[in-house]
Amino acid sequence: MAIFRAHEVHQMSDVELTEQLSKLRLELIQKYAKVSSGGATENPGRIRELKRTVARILTEMNSRRAA
Repeated sequence: MAIFRAHEVHQMSDVELTEQLSKLRLELIQKYAKVSSGGATENPGRIRELKRTVARILTEMNSRRAA
């Protein structure tokens, strides 16, 4: 799953944002589950990137809702 920057998120449609949000949240849950079960992730920085991307998408969705 790709990490999206703010300008990429801004160009996506509402449907794409919703789809990407669900995919990213699923991947984040899987990463957290692996860490909580005592396993080590291949890329620990990936969790931080996922959280930030989810926040970017939610910010864009909220700004569109407000406008």
